[in-house]
Amino acid sequence: MQLKISKIILSATGLFLGVPKFVFAAEPFIDTGTTAWMLTSTALVLLMVPGLAMFYGGLVRTKNVLGTMMHSFVAMAIIGVLWTVCGYSLTFGNSIWGGFIGWSDDYFFLKGIDDTIINGVPEYVLAMFQGKFAIITPALISGALAERVYFRGYCLFIVLWFLAIYCPLCHWVWASDGWLFNAGAAGVIDLAGGLVIHVSAGISALVVAVFLGKRKGYPKTTMQPNNLVMTMMGAGLLWVGWFGFNAGSTVQSGLDTARALTMTQVSAASGALTWMVIESIIFKKATSLGFVSGILAGLVVITPAAGVVLPYGALILGALSSMVCYAALNMKARLGYDDSLDCFGIHGVGSGLGVLLLSFFIRDSWMTSASAAAGGWTAMNQFMVQLTGMGATIALAGIGTIVICVIVEKTVRFRLDEEEEVVGLDQSLHGEHGYGLVNP
Repeated sequence: MQLKISKIILSATGLFLGVPKFVFAAEPFIDTGTTAWMLTSTALVLLMVPGLAMFYGGLVRTKNVLGTMMHSFVAMAIIGVLWTVCGYSLTFGNSIWGGFIGWSDDYFFLKGIDDTIINGVPEYVLAMFQGKFAIITPALISGALAERVYFRGYCLFIVLWFLAIYCPLCHWVWASDGWLFNAGAAGVIDLAGGLVIHVSAGISALVVAVFLGKRKGYPKTTMQPNNLVMTMMGAGLLWVGWFGFNAGSTVQSGLDTARALTMTQVSAASGALTWMVIESIIFKKATSLGFVSGILAGLVVITPAAGVVLPYGALILGALSSMVCYAALNMKARLGYDDSLDCFGIHGVGSGLGVLLLSFFIRDSWMTSASAAAGGWTAMNQFMVQLTGMGATIALAGIGTIVICVIVEKTVRFRLDEEEEVVGLDQSLHGEHGYGLVNP
């Protein structure tokens, strides 16, 4: 018996000694499940950019379809480069300038994260995931300036907007030492960018629309969408991509991920159904354009709230967003501004509604934890924190965009010449035709 035990020990020792040393070397732990989900989410968010290009491209006139789609696609290149060079550092680096912006030399050109693992996920993956948010945000604004800007002016605009508005706001809300991240008992609740992305883009879109003025002939001349089939396909891609947008923002693969994904689906469906009902009551028919508008209304309102509300809250928020956004789009004609593709009316209004009203639909378990930590935290306390974040976002986006518009107009020019606008962006600026057609 003793001999048998000795042989087993010797055999085990031999196996141990025979195994290469690198097997036992200390390696950073990588959570493969979470990493796989974050890789998937990154791809889903990037998918939203061509989805947005299709959505916007189908809504403009034939002579502007390529130029409009280019506004979304070019952000992938310009912001993709800027994010690598300095964007990640400006947003997630340590606070400087009194907390207005961040900076970290390790994040400059992403040079210091080559072997960094954060909570089981390679930091490269987290950086690229956040980079996709940075890409789509300025692209959203292009809906407000559609059909009437120089391409070079638009390119300069998104560079300045990204550096002066997106990066500071993202640092305030999502960086660990951001002042809105640490406001109140639990900070501003903004899971996937209600403030950082949709409200900021919506407010800037309104400012740009007013600054540029109306398209030639608007609103007297009928400006029919050139391809609502493409718009519907784009909306479908946006809905699919939004699961990565919201559920991926939990930066895990667990219960909170399931919650965020579920609330995204519920709110989008509720928004689409509500808009369809509204049109059926008023016009006795449901339109495809109204249906996709309802989808977006439901998606943008749940973006900040998907991590904290329950399904009934998502249903209510989606329905309310469609109602309020529908009213906002009707007010556009009365107020006389030309937000061409309703960036402010959908993204700004709908997501702003979600940022504020989520305070009254927070799940009990979350509120109980916040209350225990803060000694009596209430929904109204959180509402005031959300309101503070809203005010800061409106101020930065509004004032910053006015300054940027003036700079762009005075340097490379922003508003297209009347003759070039009549001919269309595709021919005037790109020398192409989207469908091989010459006429608008």
